[in-house]
Amino acid sequence: MRTKITRTRHTRDRFDGFSVEIFLDDQGDYVAHFAELPNVSAFARTPAKALAELAVAWELVKEVSVHEGKPVPVAPARRRFGGIFNVRIDRRVHRALAIEAERAGLTLNALVAQKLARSVADVTGS
Repeated sequence: MRTKITRTRHTRDRFDGFSVEIFLDDQGDYVAHFAELPNVSAFARTPAKALAELAVAWELVKEVSVHEGKPVPVAPARRRFGGIFNVRIDRRVHRALAIEAERAGLTLNALVAQKLARSVADVTGS
């Protein structure tokens, strides 16, 4: 079982806007990783050393991205979102949502936006 230790604003600034989570794992090591990029992680015997190792890993991620001609990952907190995206869904789901929207007196877009907002609130607890 993992025990969450910390997540701080100061750490986020240190890592280009990415949120850092630190856990104490079952073996007694501290694991630091980016909440938005959980595959970028590091571990050590203390939280400070885990953060130092995560800093090394982050620098390597950036170097490899540049070397491979790929964009360096940008934290969601530092990106601009326009509020528009397209999602392909099964036509039966599309039909059911359209019927539900019509019954509720909403546009399909408004209904889906409400459902997504509720879902995100459930996940984030806000």
